[in-house]
Amino acid sequence: MTSMLGTALLGLALLAGPTVAFLPIGGGTSTHVSITGTALLQKVTETCRAVAEAAGHEFNPMGSSPEELVQACLGPTATGEVSGANFHSALQEIYTQNGLLDRDFSNSAPYHFNSETFLEGRWLITEGMVAIKANIRGENFRVARETLGRVLHTLQDFYSHSNWVELGHTEPYNNLIRLDLPLENLADVNTATCSDCASGICPNPILPNILQEKKLTSGYMGIISSAKPKGKCSHGGAADLTVTTVPRGGINKDERRPDNMALHNAAVNAATAASLQLLEDIRLAAGDSDFLRMMGIARSSVLCFVIDTTGSMSDDINEARAVVNKIIDTKKGTQDEPSEYILVPFNDPSFGPMIRTTDPEKMKKEISKLKAKGGGDTPEMCLSGLQLALTGAPASSHIYVFTDAPAKDIALKDTILALISSTKSTVLFFLTEAGRRRRRSVRAASFEDYKDLALASGGQAIQVSKRQLPEATDIILDTSTSALVTVLQQAGNPGKEETFSFVLDESLHNVTIYVTGPSITFTLTNPAGVSQTNTEANGKLGTIKTVGNLRRMYLNADKQTGTWQINIKSNEPYTLKVTGQSTITFIYNFVERFEGPHPGYAVLSGHPHTGQPVTMMLSVIGRKGPSSVTVGKVSLVSVSGPDAMSNSTMTDMGNGDILVTADVVPKGEFLVILEGTDKVSNSEFQRQSTTQMSVSKVNFQVEVDNRVEPGRAFRFPFSVMTQGSGGQYFISARNDRNFPMSYPTSLTLTTGQYTNATLTITSPADTPSGTDVTLTLEAKSSNGVDTNYVILRMSVVTKITDFVQPLCEVVSVLADDCPKDVSQCGPFQWELSANLTDGNGTGIESISLRQGNGTLSHTSLSAPIIQANYNASCCSQIVEFVALDKVGNVGKCYHSIVRSGGPPALILSLPLWLCLLLSAFLERP
Repeated sequence: MTSMLGTALLGLALLAGPTVAFLPIGGGTSTHVSITGTALLQKVTETCRAVAEAAGHEFNPMGSSPEELVQACLGPTATGEVSGANFHSALQEIYTQNGLLDRDFSNSAPYHFNSETFLEGRWLITEGMVAIKANIRGENFRVARETLGRVLHTLQDFYSHSNWVELGHTEPYNNLIRLDLPLENLADVNTATCSDCASGICPNPILPNILQEKKLTSGYMGIISSAKPKGKCSHGGAADLTVTTVPRGGINKDERRPDNMALHNAAVNAATAASLQLLEDIRLAAGDSDFLRMMGIARSSVLCFVIDTTGSMSDDINEARAVVNKIIDTKKGTQDEPSEYILVPFNDPSFGPMIRTTDPEKMKKEISKLKAKGGGDTPEMCLSGLQLALTGAPASSHIYVFTDAPAKDIALKDTILALISSTKSTVLFFLTEAGRRRRRSVRAASFEDYKDLALASGGQAIQVSKRQLPEATDIILDTSTSALVTVLQQAGNPGKEETFSFVLDESLHNVTIYVTGPSITFTLTNPAGVSQTNTEANGKLGTIKTVGNLRRMYLNADKQTGTWQINIKSNEPYTLKVTGQSTITFIYNFVERFEGPHPGYAVLSGHPHTGQPVTMMLSVIGRKGPSSVTVGKVSLVSVSGPDAMSNSTMTDMGNGDILVTADVVPKGEFLVILEGTDKVSNSEFQRQSTTQMSVSKVNFQVEVDNRVEPGRAFRFPFSVMTQGSGGQYFISARNDRNFPMSYPTSLTLTTGQYTNATLTITSPADTPSGTDVTLTLEAKSSNGVDTNYVILRMSVVTKITDFVQPLCEVVSVLADDCPKDVSQCGPFQWELSANLTDGNGTGIESISLRQGNGTLSHTSLSAPIIQANYNASCCSQIVEFVALDKVGNVGKCYHSIVRSGGPPALILSLPLWLCLLLSAFLERP
C-alpha cells in the first residue's frame, strides 16, 4: 500500500463509505491515509455515540465533517464554540507516522509483510499494540498516536501484499493481533507460490495448488537486489527489482488496475475492517474517555501552570491558586472547562514533578499544597520546569509561568526554543520583581530571556509588581478557552511608527487586542473610520485595561467585520497580538518530499532548509467542514515587518488540505498567515500562526523506532550536514527524563556531505512501562550562526510475555420469567452469573459493562476465579461486559436472551465484530 501525507483528510468525509484505490501521490483518492481515516472516524463515531447514550443525551451530528462530529460528541456541554483543530491535529499525527514507514523502513520486509515475514510482521503489530495501551495508561497520548499510525500501516499492508484475499477471505485475519493464536498454513521458503507472468499484469499468478491448499504467502520485494527464492512471487511495481526474476510479475494490490480490480477492492475492504478491529481492541483497553482523549476530542485545552516556589513567591503562588480556583468554579460544565490540568513547581535546585489530572478538585488540592520556601537569592530552575510542561502538555497548549527571578538553567534556552517550535505551544510569563535583586547566573540570564521565549511562542512576557499581579492574570481567563484563534501577531521595532492592518470576520467574537511593552501609544480605527486611542479607557470601540507593560483592549460586542488598522508608536520593542474565538482556523506543518517505492511527504521536526523551496501542508477548518471556506492566499510574513513571501504556489489536495510551496521566504523569523472567505457568512477572514520559524543551513537525518525497553541501552544513528561553511559543529542532546546518554559533543562537517554519528540512551531498569521520553538533539556551528534541531519521542515499554485474553465461562442464566411478548417485559428480571479467569497471566485489572442497562457486580479482582453477576430487566435482553488484564489484553462476555425460536444465544470471548454478526443471525425470525 502507498501512503501520502498530502491526502491526509481524504477519508474524513467517508465515515462508512467505500475506499477505491491504494495509489501513490497524484494517483487516486484512497491510500493508507484514507483507509486509516475512514476507520478512525467510524470508530470515533461509535465511541461518541456510546458515550452520549451512557450520559443520556442524543448523539446527532449535523453533518459528516470532523468539526460537526466533535460538536455532537461533546454533547450538551458544547454550548459555546467548539474547535475541531485538536482532532485534526491528532489525525495528522497518526497519518504522518503511517506514511513515514514508507520512508524510514522501505527496505524492511516485516514492516510491510513482504517476503513472507508473517511472524515478524505480526510481532511488530502486537508489540505496538502493547506500547499504545501502555502509553494511553500513562496519558502519553501523542506517543500512542504515533505508534498507532505505524502499526496500522503494517496491518493494512498484509491485505495488499499477501495472498489473503486471493484465498477467498473477505474478513480480517484475527490472528494478526493475537500472539496467543497461531499463524497457520504458511508457505515455507522451499514452496513455489507463483507462475511466471511475462507481461507483469496477470490477474492472479498464484499457483493453483497454493490456492487449493490455502497456503499463505506474500511477494518478495527487492529494492537493492533482484534475488528471491526459487518459484516465489514478487511484490511487483517499478521499484521492485525482483520482477525481472522468474516467476515475473507481482501480487501487490496497491493500485487499482483493470486486471486486479476485484482483488484490490477486496484488499481495501479487508484492510479497513482489520483497522476497525484493532482500534476496537485499543478502545476496549483504554476506555471510551481516554480513547477520545487520544484522538484529541475533549471539551477544551489544558490548563498548564509552571510556578516558582522560592521564598519570595508567596504572593504569586496565592494569585495562581486564586486564578485556578476561579477558572474551575466559573467554567465547570461549560465548553470552556479545561479537559486536563497540569502543574509543574520549580525551586533551586529542584523542579517537578509534573502533576497532571483530569479532576479539577485534585488540581485545587495540589496547587493548595504549594508553599514558598528556600531558594536563597539565586536564580531558579525555571526552564527545567518549562521543559517538563512543554513535553507533557498536548501540542498547541497555553502554558503560564510565574516567577520573579532570571533562569539559573539558561543553558536550556535553545532546547526550550526547539520544543516551542515543535509543539507550537504558547508560553506566557508573569514576571514580578523580588524585593531583593537576586544574583545573576554565570551566563548572565535576565528577564530578556523570558521575553525572547514568549515572543518565539506567540505569548507575552508580562512584567508587573506583585501588587498588580491579580489584574494581569485576567489574561489567563482570556486564553484558557475553546476555539481561540490568532488574527494578527507582530513584533514592533523601537523608535519606528508603524500601522498594522487586520481583518475581522463575522464568526469572530470576544476579540481582544494585546500590546506589550513600555511607553507605547496607539490608535485603533475600525472599518467605518471610527478611532480610539490608548488613553481612552472606555471608548467607542472597546475597553482598555493597562497593568504593568500590558495593555489589553476588549472590543465592543457588536460585530464590526472588515479591515481594521492600529497605529503604534514606541521607543522600546513591543509586541502586538489580536485574538478572538472562532471555529474557523488552520493547522500546518513544514514538510519535505521523500522518494522511494512509495513517495510522500514527511513532517520536518526542525527548521526548513536554506536554499530549498519551503513546503507546507496546511489544513483549513471551517464552521461546517472544509467545504464551508474558500482559501484565497497563504503567506509567510516577517515577525518584525509586513514583508510576505513571493513565488509561492498552492495545490489543493482536497478536503481542505493545501500544499503550499515558496521559493523565497522572509529573512529572519517568520509566521504563517492565511486569508480566505467564510461561505457561511460570506465574509473574509484572516488567521495567523503563533510560533516563529526560520530556515537553517543545517540538516538532520534520523531514522528511529520509538520503543525502548527498561534497563537496556538504545542506540540510534543520526547524520548531520551543512549547506553553509564546513568546520566544527557542536552537538548537544537533552531528554526530559534525565536518562543517561552518550554522543559525540562535536562533529567536523564538510559542506554538502552528511557526517554520521550515534547517540545511546539508557532508561533505568525500574522505569514504568508506558513512560514517554522526549529527546532534543541540536547541532550548532562554532560561531553560533547556523543551528538546527530534531525532536524524538520514544516510549519505554516493558517486554510483555502475557498475550492471553481473560476467559469467561457462563455458569448460569435465569431468564425463564421473561415473557415472550417483549411489550410485557417491564416487571420481570433476568440474571446471569459467569466466572472470569486470566489463566497464568498478569491478573484481571478491571471488569466493565459494555452493553446492557442492568447492574454488574463482581467478587474481588485478586481472586484466582472472579465471579461476575448481572441483573437486568427483561426489557434489556443483551449483555456484554469486558475484562481487562494488567497489560491490556481484553476478554469479552456476550449473552442474549432474545427469543428466536431456538435456544438462547451464548457467545463467549469472541471478537466484537463476530459477536454482533452472530447475534444478528440468531435474532432473525
